[in-house]
Amino acid sequence: MAIKRTAKAGIHRTLVMPALLLGLLSAGAAQAANGLCERIVVTGNPQYPPILWVDPADEKHLTGAAVELLGMALEGTGVKAEVLNVGPWSRAQEEVRSGRVDMLAGAFLTRERLGFMDYVYPPYVEVPSVLFVKRGEVFPYSGWDDLRDKKGSTLLNNSYGMAFDTFSRDHLQIDKVSSIEQSFQTLVRGRVDYVIYERYQGLALAQQLGIEGELEILEGSLINEQLYYTLSHNSACNSPQLRAILAQNMQDLTSKGEPRRLLEKYRELWAAQFAPDPGSITEEPLAE
Repeated sequence: MAIKRTAKAGIHRTLVMPALLLGLLSAGAAQAANGLCERIVVTGNPQYPPILWVDPADEKHLTGAAVELLGMALEGTGVKAEVLNVGPWSRAQEEVRSGRVDMLAGAFLTRERLGFMDYVYPPYVEVPSVLFVKRGEVFPYSGWDDLRDKKGSTLLNNSYGMAFDTFSRDHLQIDKVSSIEQSFQTLVRGRVDYVIYERYQGLALAQQLGIEGELEILEGSLINEQLYYTLSHNSACNSPQLRAILAQNMQDLTSKGEPRRLLEKYRELWAAQFAPDPGSITEEPLAE
C-alpha cells in the first residue's frame, strides 16, 4: 500500500551534516564575561511536533515549543541557543554524547542517558506514548505481556521509560528504524502488528503522511513519561552555574504554565504549515 504524499505534507528528508554545519558545533565554545557560554548548540528529535520539527524556512535548524521555551529560560543570561537539525534522533543523541552538541531540547530519563547527560529539572511536559495499530486489526490487550507474540516497530534509540524499555528488551520483538515514517509504512503494509510512539507526535505525523484514517490507538496502551532538557557531560558549556540558572528559570516558567501555552501555540503553527485541510482532522487535547 502506498502512503499518500503532497508537496505540502511530505516529511523533510534527513539532512547529511556538511562540513559547514559541523563548523557550527560547540567544541571550544566562547565564554561570556559572566563565565557562561555565549552560545549553546542544541538539537533534538526532528520528527516531534509540536515540541520540535524541521524549520520549513531553514532545514539546518529546528523549530517548535521547546525552542521558544529554552530561549525564555536563557533570557538575561547573555547565552544564545542555536537549535540545529543534525539528522535523525539517533544521530542527535550521539552528537550530544560526544559533546559536539551541547544540549538536547527534549529527552526522557533513562539509566543509559544519565551516563552521558545532566538533566535540567523540572521536566517541562508529560508526554503520553501509545501503541498504534492498523485500523480494523485491533488485538486483545490488557498489558505488555499481550505483545510477546506480536511484532512491533519504533524509532531507533527512542525510550518509553525505564520499565518498558527493560521489558521490551527482554521479552518483545520490536524493529528499531531511523524514522517513524518507516515504522508507519511497515504498519499500514501489514509487516508489523503495532508501532509504539508518542501519541500526539504520532498523530501529527500520520496526518502529515495522509494515513491518519488507517490507524487506531490500542485502548489501554498509554505510557506517560516526563520530558527534560539535558546537557552533555562533554559540553564545554555544561557548568554548575548554567545548570542552576536553567533549573531556576524552568521552575518559574512551568509554575506559570508557559510550556502548556507554547505547546498549544506551536500545535497551531505546525498544523497551519503541514496538516491536511481543516475538517479532515478531529482535534484532541494535548494532555489526558
